[in-house]
Amino acid sequence: MADKQNIILILADDLGYECLGSYGGKSYATPRLDEMAERGVRFTHAYSLPLCTPTRMALMTGMYNFRNWRAFGVMDPDEQTFGHYMQDAGYKTCITGKWQLWSYNPPDFEPEWRGKGKLPEDAGFDEYFLWHAGHTEDKGSRYADPVINTNGEPFEDADGTYGPDLYTGYLLDFASRHKDEPFFIYYPMALTHGPFMPTPDSPGWEEDRHRNDVGNFKDMVEYMDKLIGYILDGLDELGLRDDTLVMFIGDNGSPREVTSMLGDREFQGGKGYSTDAGTRVPFIAQWGDRAAGTVCDDLVDCTDFLPTMMQVARTALPGDVVCDGRSFLPQLMGDDGDPRDWIYQWHNPLPGHGKANYQLEEWAQTKEYKLYTDGRFYNVAEDDLETKEVEPETEEQDEAYAMLRSVLSHYWKQQ
Repeated sequence: MADKQNIILILADDLGYECLGSYGGKSYATPRLDEMAERGVRFTHAYSLPLCTPTRMALMTGMYNFRNWRAFGVMDPDEQTFGHYMQDAGYKTCITGKWQLWSYNPPDFEPEWRGKGKLPEDAGFDEYFLWHAGHTEDKGSRYADPVINTNGEPFEDADGTYGPDLYTGYLLDFASRHKDEPFFIYYPMALTHGPFMPTPDSPGWEEDRHRNDVGNFKDMVEYMDKLIGYILDGLDELGLRDDTLVMFIGDNGSPREVTSMLGDREFQGGKGYSTDAGTRVPFIAQWGDRAAGTVCDDLVDCTDFLPTMMQVARTALPGDVVCDGRSFLPQLMGDDGDPRDWIYQWHNPLPGHGKANYQLEEWAQTKEYKLYTDGRFYNVAEDDLETKEVEPETEEQDEAYAMLRSVLSHYWKQQ
Protein backbone atom coordinates (compact mmCIF):
# COMPACT_ATOMS: atom_id res chain seq x y z
CA MET A 1 0.00 0.00 0.00
CA ALA A 2 1.37 3.42 -0.97
CA ASP A 3 2.03 5.89 1.83
CA LYS A 4 -0.84 8.16 0.85
CA GLN A 5 -4.06 6.65 -0.46
CA ASN A 6 -6.86 8.86 -1.75
CA ILE A 7 -10.20 8.86 0.06
CA ILE A 8 -13.65 9.71 -1.29
CA LEU A 9 -16.50 9.67 1.23
CA ILE A 10 -19.99 9.80 -0.29
CA LEU A 11 -22.97 10.48 1.98
CA ALA A 12 -26.37 9.83 0.40
CA ASP A 13 -29.23 11.94 1.75
CA ASP A 14 -32.33 10.10 3.04
CA LEU A 15 -31.52 6.65 1.69
CA GLY A 16 -32.25 3.60 3.82
CA TYR A 17 -30.58 0.25 3.28
CA GLU A 18 -33.80 -1.20 1.87
CA CYS A 19 -33.30 0.84 -1.32
CA LEU A 20 -30.28 -1.09 -2.63
CA GLY A 21 -30.43 -4.38 -4.45
CA SER A 22 -27.37 -5.68 -2.63
CA TYR A 23 -29.31 -5.38 0.65
CA GLY A 24 -32.35 -7.18 -0.70
CA GLY A 25 -34.20 -4.16 -2.05
CA LYS A 26 -36.56 -4.90 -4.93
CA SER A 27 -38.03 -1.50 -5.79
CA TYR A 28 -35.12 0.23 -7.51
CA ALA A 29 -32.38 -0.65 -9.98
CA THR A 30 -29.00 0.04 -8.33
CA PRO A 31 -26.53 -1.88 -10.50
CA ARG A 32 -23.50 0.32 -9.89
CA LEU A 33 -23.76 0.22 -6.11
CA ASP A 34 -24.48 -3.49 -6.26
CA GLU A 35 -21.37 -3.95 -8.38
CA MET A 36 -19.43 -1.82 -5.90
CA ALA A 37 -20.55 -4.21 -3.15
CA GLU A 38 -19.47 -7.22 -5.20
CA ARG A 39 -16.03 -5.70 -5.73
CA GLY A 40 -15.65 -4.35 -2.20
CA VAL A 41 -17.00 -4.68 1.33
CA ARG A 42 -20.68 -4.44 2.21
CA PHE A 43 -21.44 -3.70 5.85
CA THR A 44 -24.77 -5.02 7.12
CA HIS A 45 -24.92 -3.23 10.49
CA ALA A 46 -23.97 0.38 9.81
CA TYR A 47 -25.90 2.99 11.79
CA SER A 48 -26.45 6.72 11.49
CA LEU A 49 -28.50 9.17 13.54
CA PRO A 50 -32.17 9.54 12.51
CA LEU A 51 -31.69 12.97 10.88
CA CYS A 52 -29.15 14.57 8.57
CA THR A 53 -27.40 17.26 10.63
CA PRO A 54 -26.81 15.07 13.71
CA THR A 55 -25.27 12.44 11.43
CA ARG A 56 -23.03 15.01 9.76
CA MET A 57 -21.79 16.31 13.10
CA ALA A 58 -20.79 12.83 14.27
CA LEU A 59 -19.32 11.88 10.91
CA MET A 60 -17.23 15.01 10.44
CA THR A 61 -15.91 15.25 14.01
CA GLY A 62 -15.74 11.64 15.24
CA MET A 63 -17.66 12.62 18.38
CA TYR A 64 -21.02 11.71 19.86
CA ASN A 65 -23.36 14.65 19.57
CA PHE A 66 -23.67 15.38 23.28
CA ARG A 67 -20.09 16.68 23.11
CA ASN A 68 -20.57 19.33 20.41
CA TRP A 69 -24.23 19.79 19.50
CA ARG A 70 -25.39 23.43 19.31
CA ALA A 71 -28.52 23.62 17.14
CA PHE A 72 -29.96 22.03 14.04
CA GLY A 73 -28.01 23.15 11.00
CA VAL A 74 -25.38 24.92 13.10
CA MET A 75 -21.80 23.71 13.58
CA ASP A 76 -19.63 25.47 16.14
CA PRO A 77 -17.19 27.73 14.25
CA ASP A 78 -14.34 26.41 16.41
CA GLU A 79 -15.08 22.77 15.57
CA GLN A 80 -12.34 20.74 13.92
CA THR A 81 -13.52 18.47 11.12
CA PHE A 82 -12.02 15.60 9.19
CA GLY A 83 -11.20 18.21 6.56
CA HIS A 84 -8.77 19.90 8.94
CA TYR A 85 -7.21 16.61 10.01
CA MET A 86 -6.77 15.44 6.42
CA GLN A 87 -5.15 18.75 5.50
CA ASP A 88 -2.76 18.27 8.41
CA ALA A 89 -1.97 14.80 7.02
CA GLY A 90 -0.84 16.34 3.73
CA TYR A 91 -4.01 15.88 1.68
CA LYS A 92 -5.68 18.24 -0.74
CA THR A 93 -9.28 18.46 0.40
CA CYS A 94 -12.59 19.17 -1.32
CA ILE A 95 -16.27 19.14 -0.42
CA THR A 96 -19.02 19.13 -3.04
CA GLY A 97 -22.78 18.72 -2.67
CA LYS A 98 -24.71 19.88 0.40
CA TRP A 99 -23.46 21.99 3.32
CA GLN A 100 -26.34 23.10 5.63
CA LEU A 101 -24.20 23.79 8.71
CA TRP A 102 -24.71 27.57 8.87
CA SER A 103 -27.80 29.67 9.73
CA TYR A 104 -30.55 27.15 9.11
CA ASN A 105 -33.47 29.15 10.61
CA PRO A 106 -35.86 31.44 8.73
CA PRO A 107 -36.01 35.04 10.01
CA ASP A 108 -39.03 34.62 12.31
CA PHE A 109 -37.86 31.47 14.14
CA GLU A 110 -35.24 31.44 16.90
CA PRO A 111 -33.43 34.42 15.37
CA GLU A 112 -30.63 34.05 17.92
CA TRP A 113 -29.26 31.23 15.74
CA ARG A 114 -29.20 33.21 12.51
CA GLY A 115 -25.72 34.15 11.41
CA LYS A 116 -24.29 31.30 13.50
CA GLY A 117 -22.43 28.18 12.51
CA LYS A 118 -19.48 27.22 10.36
CA LEU A 119 -18.88 28.28 6.79
CA PRO A 120 -17.31 25.78 4.40
CA GLU A 121 -14.20 27.90 3.88
CA ASP A 122 -13.46 27.45 7.60
CA ALA A 123 -14.10 23.71 7.69
CA GLY A 124 -10.82 22.34 6.39
CA PHE A 125 -11.52 22.18 2.67
CA ASP A 126 -9.23 23.68 0.05
CA GLU A 127 -12.13 23.89 -2.40
CA TYR A 128 -15.89 23.68 -2.19
CA PHE A 129 -18.83 23.53 -4.58
CA LEU A 130 -21.99 23.57 -2.48
CA TRP A 131 -25.69 24.04 -2.26
CA HIS A 132 -26.93 25.73 0.96
CA ALA A 133 -23.47 27.03 1.77
CA GLY A 134 -24.50 30.32 3.39
CA HIS A 135 -28.24 30.57 3.02
CA THR A 136 -31.00 30.35 5.60
CA GLU A 137 -34.01 28.10 5.17
CA ASP A 138 -34.78 29.98 1.93
CA LYS A 139 -31.95 28.19 0.20
CA GLY A 140 -32.99 27.72 -3.42
CA SER A 141 -33.06 24.60 -5.57
CA ARG A 142 -30.62 21.74 -5.05
CA TYR A 143 -31.81 19.93 -8.18
CA ALA A 144 -32.99 21.66 -11.37
CA ASP A 145 -31.47 25.12 -11.93
CA PRO A 146 -29.59 24.88 -8.62
CA VAL A 147 -28.27 27.63 -6.35
CA ILE A 148 -24.57 26.84 -5.82
CA ASN A 149 -21.70 28.62 -4.11
CA THR A 150 -18.26 27.71 -5.41
CA ASN A 151 -15.30 28.86 -3.36
CA GLY A 152 -17.09 31.97 -2.15
CA GLU A 153 -18.71 32.95 -5.45
CA PRO A 154 -22.13 32.17 -6.93
CA PHE A 155 -22.06 29.62 -9.71
CA GLU A 156 -23.39 31.47 -12.74
CA ASP A 157 -24.03 28.67 -15.23
CA ALA A 158 -26.75 26.70 -13.42
CA ASP A 159 -29.80 27.44 -15.59
CA GLY A 160 -31.03 24.32 -17.33
CA THR A 161 -28.66 22.08 -15.37
CA TYR A 162 -29.17 19.42 -12.70
CA GLY A 163 -27.39 20.00 -9.40
CA PRO A 164 -26.26 16.40 -8.78
CA ASP A 165 -24.61 16.34 -12.20
CA LEU A 166 -22.66 19.48 -11.30
CA TYR A 167 -21.61 18.25 -7.84
CA THR A 168 -20.38 14.98 -9.30
CA GLY A 169 -18.59 16.73 -12.12
CA TYR A 170 -16.76 18.95 -9.66
CA LEU A 171 -15.65 15.88 -7.71
CA LEU A 172 -14.11 14.30 -10.79
CA ASP A 173 -12.55 17.58 -11.89
CA PHE A 174 -10.88 17.98 -8.49
CA ALA A 175 -9.62 14.40 -8.62
CA SER A 176 -8.21 15.00 -12.09
CA ARG A 177 -6.43 18.19 -11.06
CA HIS A 178 -4.90 16.50 -8.01
CA LYS A 179 -4.30 12.98 -9.32
CA ASP A 180 -0.56 13.23 -8.64
CA GLU A 181 -0.98 14.09 -4.95
CA PRO A 182 -3.13 12.57 -2.20
CA PHE A 183 -6.65 13.95 -1.95
CA PHE A 184 -9.72 13.64 0.26
CA ILE A 185 -13.12 14.43 -1.23
CA TYR A 186 -16.28 14.56 0.87
CA TYR A 187 -19.45 14.35 -1.21
CA PRO A 188 -22.61 14.86 0.87
CA MET A 189 -25.11 14.26 -1.92
CA ALA A 190 -28.36 16.14 -2.47
CA LEU A 191 -30.05 12.92 -3.64
CA THR A 192 -32.40 11.40 -2.54
CA HIS A 193 -33.79 14.06 -0.18
CA GLY A 194 -37.12 15.75 -0.93
CA PRO A 195 -38.48 17.69 -2.70
CA PHE A 196 -39.05 14.76 -5.02
CA MET A 197 -38.10 16.25 -8.35
CA PRO A 198 -37.63 14.74 -11.81
CA THR A 199 -34.11 13.83 -12.86
CA PRO A 200 -32.73 14.35 -16.37
CA ASP A 201 -33.70 10.72 -17.02
CA SER A 202 -37.33 11.32 -15.97
CA PRO A 203 -40.08 11.78 -18.59
CA GLY A 204 -41.10 15.10 -16.99
CA TRP A 205 -37.66 16.71 -16.88
CA GLU A 206 -37.95 19.12 -19.81
CA GLU A 207 -41.41 20.52 -19.17
CA ASP A 208 -41.90 20.12 -15.41
CA ARG A 209 -38.54 19.73 -13.71
CA HIS A 210 -39.56 21.68 -10.58
CA ARG A 211 -42.67 19.63 -9.82
CA ASN A 212 -42.58 17.84 -6.46
CA ASP A 213 -44.04 14.33 -6.68
CA VAL A 214 -43.06 11.43 -4.42
CA GLY A 215 -43.42 9.22 -7.48
CA ASN A 216 -40.08 10.65 -8.62
CA PHE A 217 -38.27 8.94 -5.72
CA LYS A 218 -37.59 5.87 -7.85
CA ASP A 219 -35.94 7.98 -10.55
CA MET A 220 -33.92 9.82 -7.89
CA VAL A 221 -32.56 6.59 -6.39
CA GLU A 222 -31.65 5.25 -9.80
CA TYR A 223 -30.00 8.50 -10.90
CA MET A 224 -27.99 8.52 -7.68
CA ASP A 225 -26.77 5.04 -8.57
CA LYS A 226 -25.87 6.26 -12.05
CA LEU A 227 -23.75 9.06 -10.55
CA ILE A 228 -21.89 6.57 -8.36
CA GLY A 229 -21.05 4.77 -11.59
CA TYR A 230 -19.73 8.01 -13.10
CA ILE A 231 -17.43 8.45 -10.13
CA LEU A 232 -16.07 4.91 -10.27
CA ASP A 233 -15.63 5.01 -14.04
CA GLY A 234 -13.95 8.40 -13.75
CA LEU A 235 -11.44 7.02 -11.25
CA ASP A 236 -10.71 4.19 -13.67
CA GLU A 237 -10.07 6.67 -16.48
CA LEU A 238 -7.71 8.63 -14.23
CA GLY A 239 -5.86 5.46 -13.20
CA LEU A 240 -6.81 6.07 -9.57
CA ARG A 241 -9.19 3.21 -8.78
CA ASP A 242 -6.63 0.99 -7.04
CA ASP A 243 -5.29 3.78 -4.84
CA THR A 244 -8.60 5.39 -3.86
CA LEU A 245 -10.79 4.23 -1.00
CA VAL A 246 -14.40 5.01 -1.96
CA MET A 247 -16.96 4.80 0.83
CA PHE A 248 -20.70 5.18 0.34
CA ILE A 249 -23.09 5.51 3.29
CA GLY A 250 -26.57 6.89 3.97
CA ASP A 251 -27.17 9.70 6.46
CA ASN A 252 -30.46 8.32 7.83
CA GLY A 253 -33.43 6.25 6.77
CA SER A 254 -35.58 6.88 3.73
CA PRO A 255 -38.39 9.47 3.76
CA ARG A 256 -41.56 8.39 5.54
CA GLU A 257 -43.56 9.12 2.39
CA VAL A 258 -41.81 6.24 0.63
CA THR A 259 -42.61 2.54 0.93
CA SER A 260 -40.23 0.10 -0.77
CA MET A 261 -39.99 -3.64 -1.08
CA LEU A 262 -37.29 -5.29 1.02
CA GLY A 263 -37.42 -8.83 -0.29
CA ASP A 264 -41.09 -9.77 0.03
CA ARG A 265 -41.68 -7.22 2.81
CA GLU A 266 -43.17 -3.75 2.47
CA PHE A 267 -40.78 -1.38 4.23
CA GLN A 268 -41.81 2.19 5.00
CA GLY A 269 -39.10 4.79 5.28
CA GLY A 270 -38.37 5.82 8.85
CA LYS A 271 -36.45 9.08 8.62
CA GLY A 272 -36.52 10.77 12.02
CA TYR A 273 -37.30 7.55 13.90
CA SER A 274 -34.76 5.79 16.10
CA THR A 275 -35.71 2.34 14.79
CA ASP A 276 -33.78 0.49 12.09
CA ALA A 277 -36.03 2.21 9.54
CA GLY A 278 -34.50 5.53 10.56
CA THR A 279 -30.95 4.60 11.52
CA ARG A 280 -29.78 1.47 9.73
CA VAL A 281 -28.15 2.57 6.51
CA PRO A 282 -26.26 1.13 3.56
CA PHE A 283 -22.49 1.26 3.82
CA ILE A 284 -20.35 -0.03 0.97
CA ALA A 285 -16.60 0.49 0.59
CA GLN A 286 -14.38 -0.33 -2.35
CA TRP A 287 -10.62 0.07 -2.37
CA GLY A 288 -9.12 -1.45 -5.49
CA ASP A 289 -9.50 -5.20 -5.23
CA ARG A 290 -8.95 -5.40 -1.46
CA ALA A 291 -11.39 -7.73 0.32
CA ALA A 292 -13.53 -8.03 -2.81
CA GLY A 293 -16.95 -9.56 -2.22
CA THR A 294 -16.77 -9.37 1.57
CA VAL A 295 -19.95 -9.05 3.63
CA CYS A 296 -19.13 -7.67 7.09
CA ASP A 297 -21.63 -7.99 9.94
CA ASP A 298 -19.65 -5.80 12.36
CA LEU A 299 -21.29 -2.78 13.95
CA VAL A 300 -20.21 0.58 12.52
CA ASP A 301 -21.40 4.06 13.45
CA CYS A 302 -20.66 7.52 12.13
CA THR A 303 -17.91 8.28 14.64
CA ASP A 304 -15.85 5.42 13.22
CA PHE A 305 -15.03 7.12 9.93
CA LEU A 306 -12.57 9.70 11.25
CA PRO A 307 -10.21 7.23 12.99
CA THR A 308 -10.42 4.92 9.98
CA MET A 309 -9.44 7.74 7.64
CA MET A 310 -6.54 8.69 9.91
CA GLN A 311 -5.22 5.15 9.70
CA VAL A 312 -5.60 5.09 5.93
CA ALA A 313 -3.62 8.35 5.83
CA ARG A 314 -1.01 6.78 8.11
CA THR A 315 -1.24 9.52 10.67
CA ALA A 316 -2.77 10.09 14.09
CA LEU A 317 -5.15 12.57 15.62
CA PRO A 318 -3.61 15.12 17.98
CA GLY A 319 -3.31 13.73 21.48
CA ASP A 320 -5.84 16.14 22.97
CA VAL A 321 -8.59 15.32 20.47
CA VAL A 322 -11.59 13.38 21.79
CA CYS A 323 -12.67 10.71 19.31
CA ASP A 324 -15.46 8.26 20.10
CA GLY A 325 -14.95 6.13 17.01
CA ARG A 326 -13.17 2.88 16.35
CA SER A 327 -11.27 2.24 13.13
CA PHE A 328 -12.64 -0.35 10.73
CA LEU A 329 -9.54 -0.28 8.52
CA PRO A 330 -8.78 -3.98 9.14
CA GLN A 331 -12.23 -4.93 7.89
CA LEU A 332 -11.58 -2.95 4.71
CA MET A 333 -8.54 -5.15 4.19
CA GLY A 334 -10.49 -8.35 4.78
CA ASP A 335 -9.17 -8.89 8.31
CA ASP A 336 -11.10 -9.38 11.56
CA GLY A 337 -10.01 -6.16 13.25
CA ASP A 338 -11.39 -5.13 16.63
CA PRO A 339 -15.12 -4.71 16.04
CA ARG A 340 -17.49 -2.99 18.37
CA ASP A 341 -19.64 -4.91 20.85
CA TRP A 342 -22.14 -2.03 20.92
CA ILE A 343 -22.94 1.39 19.55
CA TYR A 344 -24.20 4.40 21.49
CA GLN A 345 -26.36 7.24 20.17
CA TRP A 346 -27.40 10.62 21.56
CA HIS A 347 -30.00 12.29 19.38
CA ASN A 348 -31.56 15.67 20.08
CA PRO A 349 -32.16 17.87 17.02
CA LEU A 350 -33.37 20.79 19.17
CA PRO A 351 -33.24 23.71 18.93
CA GLY A 352 -34.21 23.69 15.31
CA HIS A 353 -36.76 24.82 12.77
CA GLY A 354 -39.44 22.18 12.20
CA LYS A 355 -38.12 19.99 15.03
CA ALA A 356 -40.71 20.77 17.74
CA ASN A 357 -41.99 17.19 17.77
CA TYR A 358 -38.56 15.80 18.67
CA GLN A 359 -36.97 15.32 22.05
CA LEU A 360 -33.76 13.85 23.38
CA GLU A 361 -33.41 10.14 22.72
CA GLU A 362 -30.44 8.20 23.97
CA TRP A 363 -29.77 4.52 23.47
CA ALA A 364 -27.17 1.79 23.20
CA GLN A 365 -27.47 -1.36 21.17
CA THR A 366 -25.84 -4.53 19.97
CA LYS A 367 -26.81 -6.32 16.78
CA GLU A 368 -29.44 -8.18 18.80
CA TYR A 369 -30.66 -5.88 21.58
CA LYS A 370 -31.34 -2.19 22.17
CA LEU A 371 -31.81 -0.27 25.41
CA TYR A 372 -33.09 3.29 25.78
CA THR A 373 -32.43 5.51 28.77
CA ASP A 374 -36.10 5.30 29.78
CA GLY A 375 -35.75 1.52 30.16
CA ARG A 376 -37.32 0.37 26.91
CA PHE A 377 -35.59 -2.83 25.82
CA TYR A 378 -36.03 -4.50 22.44
CA ASN A 379 -34.85 -7.56 20.58
CA VAL A 380 -34.02 -5.66 17.39
CA ALA A 381 -32.72 -8.75 15.62
CA GLU A 382 -36.30 -10.07 15.62
CA ASP A 383 -38.22 -6.78 15.92
CA ASP A 384 -36.38 -4.12 13.94
CA LEU A 385 -39.26 -1.64 14.15
CA GLU A 386 -39.46 -2.02 17.94
CA THR A 387 -43.13 -2.92 18.16
CA LYS A 388 -42.93 -4.89 21.42
CA GLU A 389 -40.75 -4.35 24.46
CA VAL A 390 -39.14 -7.38 26.05
CA GLU A 391 -38.19 -8.12 29.62
CA PRO A 392 -34.73 -9.60 30.24
CA GLU A 393 -35.62 -13.22 30.98
CA THR A 394 -32.82 -15.34 29.56
CA GLU A 395 -29.16 -15.29 30.52
CA GLU A 396 -28.32 -13.79 27.14
CA GLN A 397 -30.86 -11.01 27.62
CA ASP A 398 -29.70 -10.33 31.17
CA GLU A 399 -26.10 -9.98 30.01
CA ALA A 400 -27.05 -7.72 27.10
CA TYR A 401 -29.21 -5.51 29.31
CA ALA A 402 -26.47 -5.16 31.92
CA MET A 403 -23.83 -4.30 29.33
CA LEU A 404 -26.00 -1.72 27.57
CA ARG A 405 -26.99 -0.18 30.90
CA SER A 406 -23.29 0.14 31.70
CA VAL A 407 -22.65 1.86 28.36
CA LEU A 408 -25.41 4.39 28.99
CA SER A 409 -24.16 5.04 32.51
CA HIS A 410 -20.64 5.61 31.20
CA TYR A 411 -21.79 8.41 28.91
CA TRP A 412 -24.24 9.92 31.41
CA LYS A 413 -21.23 10.63 33.62
CA GLN A 414 -19.58 12.60 30.80
CA GLN A 415 -22.51 14.91 30.07
